[in-house]
Amino acid sequence: MDSSFKSTTLISIFLLFFCNAIPSIAFGSSSTATTMHTNNWAVLVCTSRFWFNYRHMANTLSLYRTVKRLGIPDERIILMLADDMACNARNKYPAQVFNNENHRLNLYGDNVEVDYRGYEVTVENFLRVLTGRHETAVPRSKRLLSDEGSHILLYMTGHGGDEFLKFQDSEELQSHDLADAVKQMKEKRRFKELLIMVDTCQASTLFSQLQSPGVLAIGSSMKGENSYSHHLDSDVGVSVVDRFTFYTLAFFERLNMYDNASLSSLFNSYNPNLLMSTAYYRTDLYGRLLEEVPVTNFFGSVMETIHTDSPYRAFSVKYSKSKAEISLDQSDDVEQRRLKSSDVPQELIDSNITDKHATCPVTRIWNAILGRIEMMKELDSLVNYGLILMFLIATVSSWFSS
Repeated sequence: MDSSFKSTTLISIFLLFFCNAIPSIAFGSSSTATTMHTNNWAVLVCTSRFWFNYRHMANTLSLYRTVKRLGIPDERIILMLADDMACNARNKYPAQVFNNENHRLNLYGDNVEVDYRGYEVTVENFLRVLTGRHETAVPRSKRLLSDEGSHILLYMTGHGGDEFLKFQDSEELQSHDLADAVKQMKEKRRFKELLIMVDTCQASTLFSQLQSPGVLAIGSSMKGENSYSHHLDSDVGVSVVDRFTFYTLAFFERLNMYDNASLSSLFNSYNPNLLMSTAYYRTDLYGRLLEEVPVTNFFGSVMETIHTDSPYRAFSVKYSKSKAEISLDQSDDVEQRRLKSSDVPQELIDSNITDKHATCPVTRIWNAILGRIEMMKELDSLVNYGLILMFLIATVSSWFSS
């Protein structure tokens, strides 16, 4: 075979590969930005043991009650409690936990589903929940089954210091541990946006190492500051809630799941004189204005709807496969949510795609390869393309040697 023909063929193969591979690598990171917000998750963590840390469990259960009231179901909440204050022998009110001395609201009611309790609440299990690296025996109810369309609220409370948070009074979560876990989550497309809320001493230092885009973080105190409890319950004998969480709950008690209060209004509601510390929020990794983001984007629910001509009749065949989604990413001044739907029958779309792809055998083969690559989300994209490149080189080498 003529050497010039072989060279031309080799160059054509490599041009075909790089013309398709390079745009995928260059613009692959933008897929998250265009992904629709489809669901919300909450990971609520109390890291403290012992009776005198009663308020930390009350903090977490208070946020648990709030996100459930605003529409996030239990199957999308991971609740981690390092101790069981409700059944503690010192508890004057067995099987009850309160966050106020008036005892009007029992946070530990009949509908509390604790996913990790006691000694299950460890740094290792916490990082496994975030990254999804579980052992096979772990049930689905203990897994964070989020995807690239998920908004996740991560709330943590306990004792902390400069770039660490104590777990069980025996181990620590470092700021770089949290940053590495969030980076893995982003690479594995486990969230679209992430809100980290920390109520502990020097809380803002815990997210100083974060570098992943789409992350918003707020802490109850700056470096060198303490976070304080709000009030003491003389009947229980200990403090029952922290100041930062208390005023967070006060903000949400005025809202329901249909309110459009923004994250900016939440963050601006924290008064340093009342907190006795300075609430700090980090927004440099978050690409949106806080005034345009409703608090329900993280603390509420996203409901999928299907548009029909009548609320009582069965779906027509023409529209049985069309979907409509409600987008919660609207400004405060917008009274109605935008409804996005497709009126084109799915069969017509599928037939058009089939006809387009059936024009060329090479195109069909290449699209099949790209489809396989897209399915391998657990692997790094560069590794995938490296394997394909090795395959092409091996094929061309064997062809030249023949």
